[in-house]
Amino acid sequence: MLRSLIFLFYLSNVPLSFSQCGGFVDGDVLDGIYLQENIPTKRVIQYASLREADVIWSKRIWRTIDLREKLNHPLFYPLEPLSDRSSLWDVIKCGILNESSITIYDVNGFEQDDQFKYPVRPENGNFNNAIYQKKLLSYLGSETEIEKIDENDNVMYDDMGDPILEVIVEQYTARDIVRYELKEDWFFDKQRSVMDVRIIGLSPLVYDYDPSGDVKGLKNLFWLYYPECRYLFQNAFVYNPKNDAMRMSFDDLFMKRRFSSYIHKESNVFDRAIAQPHDGVDALLESERIKKQMFIIEHDLWSF
Repeated sequence: MLRSLIFLFYLSNVPLSFSQCGGFVDGDVLDGIYLQENIPTKRVIQYASLREADVIWSKRIWRTIDLREKLNHPLFYPLEPLSDRSSLWDVIKCGILNESSITIYDVNGFEQDDQFKYPVRPENGNFNNAIYQKKLLSYLGSETEIEKIDENDNVMYDDMGDPILEVIVEQYTARDIVRYELKEDWFFDKQRSVMDVRIIGLSPLVYDYDPSGDVKGLKNLFWLYYPECRYLFQNAFVYNPKNDAMRMSFDDLFMKRRFSSYIHKESNVFDRAIAQPHDGVDALLESERIKKQMFIIEHDLWSF
């Protein structure tokens, strides 16, 4: 009886006010046996101090994370946000639209710029500006034209007798995200005698459709500067299949390299991807060759 009274008193004083992007719901009911406050209040683990003189070797790598692979399912699911967790896409979308805590960078059309040259920011600094919010939505969804209807659900026509068309944006959901691309720097830190990696950028990819509705390829929606995203990712839960009481954050997942990926580009004089000179199985073999070469360098570095 005493334990029940203590538990009821605890529930009445539970601060269920976590309104972050990690999957928390405000309300009077605690959906669980205790308040999970470790991840929501967790602080970002700072990188080790790094000087230019400490780096004796470095290599820039671009990776592809295919969300169809089983190891990457914690990034893809749940398809709809739950009370305790969300997919990586829903966390990103919440950080962009609701919190305005991360900046998206335009890929600049066919050039596919990944150097963060074109940030999307409000001109007057007002993140609640209607024009800016509409612009953000254009990056988070696909534009389609539909016939405009009046209040009586009748199609509206112009003076020439043609239907009036209006552009609407249908937002992408977690189900639409096919892959993520990572831009990262591998380096050897002689001060700590370790091979380390720092993620620089992250980009979600969706299918690109032609007017007939057939898939013609993949397209990058935008790029995110990962060091800025860490503060958002650190407070969002990731599913742990073995123990619900010991979950990690998305930042922990990337830092611990708990994902499956393959290399699709390395820094080169032509600035071209592996798929350009290679194709199919040859591209995968080239990716493995680059990975093996980095492994050998780590062991032979002291002989440079």
